[in-house]
Amino acid sequence: MKKNVLTSLLLAGTLAIGALTGCGSGAPETTTAPATETPATETPATETPATETPAAEAPAGDATDKKITVGATPVPHAEILDNIVKEVLAEEGWELEVVVFQDYVLPNTSLEAGELDANYFQTLGYMNQQNADAGLHLAAVAGIHIEPMGIYSQKYKSLSELPDGAEIGIPNDPDNGARAVDLLVQKGLLVSNGGFGTDAGVTEAALTADAEANPHGYVITPLEAANLPLSLPDLDAAAINGNYALEADLPATYPALDIEEFDSETTVKRTNFLVVKDGSQNSEKIQALVKALQSDKVQAYIDETYKGAVITSFIDPQ
Repeated sequence: MKKNVLTSLLLAGTLAIGALTGCGSGAPETTTAPATETPATETPATETPATETPAAEAPAGDATDKKITVGATPVPHAEILDNIVKEVLAEEGWELEVVVFQDYVLPNTSLEAGELDANYFQTLGYMNQQNADAGLHLAAVAGIHIEPMGIYSQKYKSLSELPDGAEIGIPNDPDNGARAVDLLVQKGLLVSNGGFGTDAGVTEAALTADAEANPHGYVITPLEAANLPLSLPDLDAAAINGNYALEADLPATYPALDIEEFDSETTVKRTNFLVVKDGSQNSEKIQALVKALQSDKVQAYIDETYKGAVITSFIDPQ
């Protein structure tokens, strides 16, 4: 079911050869003159065969392009797309191609480059940060689900067992790092975030040394989000994004010691959105994709498959 990142590179080459953009606005292959046309040497230069069709009358790409290409991280995003959304779209005559990425950077740069029609893996905060830091032009079009971040451990069975000075891993990107610290505050491990996530001068090391915000002296260790499950044996605990926890089968093997809770504000903040390159929000294929992702069939699939580890959040961008 899964494809690797090489698929994205092959896809980029294919799109370049076909002169297609991310929204399929290029002319389809069927507009190319067939090899059996009468050679130019057999027709006087002043003649125009009556059966020829002027190039201007060739069909536009959007009239025939029924393929939607979406980038996604493996679990649960690509699973949802492959296992249910593909079926829902097929009922309306659409073909869905899912390109699987193992990180949080390439799905956005590939979308910006026109190699994808959309991607599905990120929160608004992360998208906005990437737009600002990398000069991207991405826009959210529909909320789909939330994956509650959890605190996991292979050494302890409850948060109360964590000793003073325990090493706790958090994601090293700004949005998810701040989210993890907020979770530690929400669950009483930290008294406050100590300015982490709001004050650029407050690093993980500063939070570790802040006796007021961190009275138990927990060692806050930033690591690549995707590597946190692999690093769990070397840590006392870690705040792990839901998709990476699911991919590592943590809910089944090492259930979360606790998970984050949401109010109306954090629901918007933590929803994973379908994202497109700005300007394509109202295209036919994106509207079809939104309708399929927010369908009753997807709701039922998420409820039955993930049993609370993933919850639907069919909201509009705020």
